[in-house]
Amino acid sequence: MVDVSNAEVAHRAASDAEHIAWVDEADAELGSLPRAELRERGLIGRGTFILLFNSAGELCIHRRTLSKAVYPGYWDVAAGGMVQLGESYAESAARELEEELGIGGVALQEHGRFFFEQPGNRLWGAVFSAVSDAPLRLQPEEVLEARFVSVEAALAASENQPFCPDSLEAFKRYLRSGAAGREFSV
Repeated sequence: MVDVSNAEVAHRAASDAEHIAWVDEADAELGSLPRAELRERGLIGRGTFILLFNSAGELCIHRRTLSKAVYPGYWDVAAGGMVQLGESYAESAARELEEELGIGGVALQEHGRFFFEQPGNRLWGAVFSAVSDAPLRLQPEEVLEARFVSVEAALAASENQPFCPDSLEAFKRYLRSGAAGREFSV
């Protein structure tokens, strides 16, 4: 039996009812729908992926709670979530980074957008990175644990542990873009 707290159950219900941006295959807004309905109907939403690094260049990875509708208990290389109607990708990224990991007021760099598609998870995603050495404040309804690891260690762990495939795609696109390491140069 899965051990899920009452707070997680309530958070999941609120999350499923939250209205998020509904878009088409070209990322044009069509309106908004409750998150659960968007998932159930196989429609496309907008999401953000924020790769959080410390000043040593280590990446924050975290494990998702078991109450998450998509990829419960999986490890994740990015904070993030779904974009609300009328909210920009950047506004969503800043909100999600503060909600999930307690990191606010940091500069976010955007590294492009991509389309991701799996059963139950279709989205246009925007990839961001940030650097912070501030202490993490984890959102207990969404994050079980978090730690900073080298980029190589994160990639190696993703080979033999369950990691969110959409976030891994965002991370790999970030690495291919050549942006890795630029945030840390003096």
